[in-house]
Amino acid sequence: MMLCCKLCSFSCLQDFTLPPLGKRRRTAWSRSVPPGLRKHEMTLLGSRHWHGKADPLGVVAASLVSQLSEQQKMSEPPFSWFRGVYLPPALHPLNQTLVKGGRWQAVGSTQERRRSFLHDFCRKQHGRKKLHSHLLHLVSRIYVEDRHKVLYCEVPKAGCSNWKRVLMVLNGLAASAHNISHDDVHYGKHLRRLDSYDLEGISRRLNTYTKTIFVRDPMERLVSAFRDKFEHPNSYYHPVFGKAIIKKYRQDAEEEALKTGSGVKFREFIQYLLDSHRPIGMDIHWEQVSKLCHPCLISYDFIGKFETLEEDANYFLQLVGAPAELKFPRFKDRHSSDERTSPEVVRQYLKELSEEERQLTYDFYYLDYLMFNYTSPAV
Repeated sequence: MMLCCKLCSFSCLQDFTLPPLGKRRRTAWSRSVPPGLRKHEMTLLGSRHWHGKADPLGVVAASLVSQLSEQQKMSEPPFSWFRGVYLPPALHPLNQTLVKGGRWQAVGSTQERRRSFLHDFCRKQHGRKKLHSHLLHLVSRIYVEDRHKVLYCEVPKAGCSNWKRVLMVLNGLAASAHNISHDDVHYGKHLRRLDSYDLEGISRRLNTYTKTIFVRDPMERLVSAFRDKFEHPNSYYHPVFGKAIIKKYRQDAEEEALKTGSGVKFREFIQYLLDSHRPIGMDIHWEQVSKLCHPCLISYDFIGKFETLEEDANYFLQLVGAPAELKFPRFKDRHSSDERTSPEVVRQYLKELSEEERQLTYDFYYLDYLMFNYTSPAV
């Protein structure tokens, strides 16, 4: 119970969201030091894919393990807290020894540019700041595949369903990604997340596994999430989110809409998103990537993009030594007859918003745009 309460309290989490330009940003993390932790800067140690340099978060976890007695390792507080290291983590080249064939040279070069861009951004933005946060929260969206030593941070609406299928195949849970249903992927509980391991397990995997994240243009991801959750029948998002949104943001709402939560309009959804006093909390499908995966703290070895999903994913599979016959699935997980959420589709949805609402929506995802070098939309 005590652990659950601490993990649900986000008051001490680093707030990575940037304010509009010109406004000062308020420091938003706790400065208290958890029991058993010393005030010293951690030295980075060994890693599998970074040629002798470990993930800073993993080093802190390893240091915690070394400082605890056996009795303390079984207790709750040190497991749920993370004392920050200085940012950003060091950047080191990928180990490409398992990649076969010259066709991947351009993809590899693109990958190095993405990683360098993110590293430079984190260095300029965060400098020598230290972070204090909950360790288990920081790794709560990361899925584990032990056979090929892969850590995958889930970003919804950026190919995550098919990525989970691939992880299941890699882990020997299925023969083919094409035979795994949507419900098995998301509700079957076949894959473990990193926060389900003890501190030693988290530390070892962070320091030795290949860590990947796949991202998408923030506006495309947002519109894709809205279309998926609110334009099709949904037994969770309509009654939970839809009813609350319609009740607060629709004037003279009809009784049927208030009862079912169906028919949420895009502008109403954006009003909810931008409201500092939302009637219902955030959801991972439209949460910022900076808050889902903490890319300035966790040193991701590979940064894939939805816009080049198939190419990036198949290159990554070579990097980790996946079976040659395993290719990233091309099929759309659900609503396969719908037009894909393209830049043109996004433009049509943005027309429903005022100029101010478009700007505020961009500001909401400002950090994601900057971190992953996406072009800002014409607002």
